[in-house]
Amino acid sequence: MVLRLTLLALGVFELLRPRKVVDFWMGLATTDGDEINLRPWVYSAARVEGALLVLWVLRRRCGGE
Repeated sequence: MVLRLTLLALGVFELLRPRKVVDFWMGLATTDGDEINLRPWVYSAARVEGALLVLWVLRRRCGGE
């Protein structure tokens, strides 16, 4: 249950603020001073990922699993 709530919160946050989520994870994945240039579609992909997470959680909840 906690995992589903966490995924739901992450999915909603990704839908609303994809740039913040991607920048946060890229900051963790790179070392200081690395210059990273992301392609513009990365933020759209993060938004799609957020939508899929939300749909998955809601579908699992409605299915009673």
